[in-house]
Amino acid sequence: MSSTPITKETYLEWYKSMLLMRKFEEKAGQLYGQQKIRGFCHLYIGQEAVVAGTVSATRPADTFITSYRDHAQALAKGVSADACMAELYGKATGCSKGKGGSMHFFSKEHGMMGGHGIVGGQIPLGAGIAFAEKYLGTDNVNVCFMGDGAVRQGALNETFNMAMLWKLPVIFVCENNGYAMGTSVKRTTNMQDIYKIGLGFDMPSMPVDGMDPAAVHNAMDEAVQRARAGEGPTFLEIRTYRYKGHSMSDPAKYRTKEELEEYKGRDPLLSTKHAILENNYADDAWFAAVEADVKQVVEASVKFAEESPYPTIDELYKDIYAEENYPFVMD
Repeated sequence: MSSTPITKETYLEWYKSMLLMRKFEEKAGQLYGQQKIRGFCHLYIGQEAVVAGTVSATRPADTFITSYRDHAQALAKGVSADACMAELYGKATGCSKGKGGSMHFFSKEHGMMGGHGIVGGQIPLGAGIAFAEKYLGTDNVNVCFMGDGAVRQGALNETFNMAMLWKLPVIFVCENNGYAMGTSVKRTTNMQDIYKIGLGFDMPSMPVDGMDPAAVHNAMDEAVQRARAGEGPTFLEIRTYRYKGHSMSDPAKYRTKEELEEYKGRDPLLSTKHAILENNYADDAWFAAVEADVKQVVEASVKFAEESPYPTIDELYKDIYAEENYPFVMD
């Protein structure tokens, strides 16, 4: 029995949150083309159901940690679009004070423990956060997201072993979008069912349809209940798809137009909208109002970022060490 059942409100919240993710990312892509956003930028368009279904099955006190494709996780955890857009602009009002950029969104307040630029680097960190929760006696869980390329890192095997040995409350999520940068999963491994990696550690592991927020929610809910009960980690291979390239510099010529169109036919926004209408949860007027509201939020975030100041030079020396233990004073 699901501890967090799927209701009318769940579907409405899924649509609103996924639409914000989608429109924010589309705007980010547009601004990157205008050179308003610099550095690397990895968009989440197409994968929104993974985060939407995860949020509905977890609590605000639970933490997320992920790779450099991190905008959607931050928005879903409650970081404002203003703070996210300002971070993309490198402004002082950003969620990482303008010093992290696209790949390093952080918010301790919201339980967003960062996007991380080192491939697979967040995997042991996620287990470490879960260890802290267990040590402190909470029943909070950590959700540790990674890409299909990151599962080839040796740190995953070491982390899985410790997480199972110590029964850590961590849910490992492989967002398998089919390509590690431009390399197909089929070209990197003989075993293409990534979830089976966890079975070697006796870790509960399963594949999940990542284009369906309900499927994600149900799998995540089961994993969360297990973690809160002290039964340890779960490994979910959530099979999803990104409609854009790996990053803004990737033309994605390694896949066919037919493959892309097939996944667009399973767009989680469209299927969620269809379910809402079919169940009479909302009407066209509600969708129009949500779309207008999301548009306003995204446009306001751009204005906020444009008008925000850049970090001052002294910020270079802050947030490097814990100041109470390692004071660093410039002459």
